[in-house]
Amino acid sequence: MKKIYGSAADALDGVLFDGMFIAAGGFGLCGIPELLLDAIKDAGTKDLTFASNNAGVDDFGIGILLQTRQVKKMISSYVGENAEFMRQYLSGELELEFNPQGTLAERMRAGGCGIPGFYTKTGVGTVIADGKEHKEFPTGPDGAPETYIMETGLFADLAIVKAWKADATGNLVFRKTARNFNPPAAMCGKVCIAEVEEIVPTGSLDPDSIHLPGIYVHRIVQGEHEKRIEQRTTRAA
Repeated sequence: MKKIYGSAADALDGVLFDGMFIAAGGFGLCGIPELLLDAIKDAGTKDLTFASNNAGVDDFGIGILLQTRQVKKMISSYVGENAEFMRQYLSGELELEFNPQGTLAERMRAGGCGIPGFYTKTGVGTVIADGKEHKEFPTGPDGAPETYIMETGLFADLAIVKAWKADATGNLVFRKTARNFNPPAAMCGKVCIAEVEEIVPTGSLDPDSIHLPGIYVHRIVQGEHEKRIEQRTTRAA
């Protein structure tokens, strides 16, 4: 089965459609699938729902799709670095579903494991719990009941992720912070496309160093990536 494609546009060919749900990896500006996001922008696909830790910044990451009004809804944990995101949300142009970071990561992982829902204490007693099923479990001291809320697994039409290395079968290795959200995002997509810095010969990766098995990855594209700093702090020499 062919998994390696020549460009991000080629890798997305036949996958995109208006109104689709996309899970995107990345944490801050680290591990963003920037080539695939650029290709989605060029394709003009609209009314998109994204599940992602954040929306990048105004001119990078999912932020470029907000500028072109291709995003209808965001399922996110953090939106503090994107002024256009904030503007669209406050003006009612963009739907937003806030998720605690751990809950969002687990919703992605659960979807990838075929788990439709799970209970968590995170968000109990806050607006996060509004409208969600509440249930008590005997998990407190001496078996005292504690309240949990039901969260649903995420099942995306497409997952786009950024990895450090891949082999031809799609086994992926992520680098440092890029490992936070990329693996669970990759798991929950019906189709997963990974952009990578390097493709190595099959069999050359140490099996114990593989962070995501190739069974989850359908297409791979190699490319050059920009290294950005999210918050630059300097001082006089």
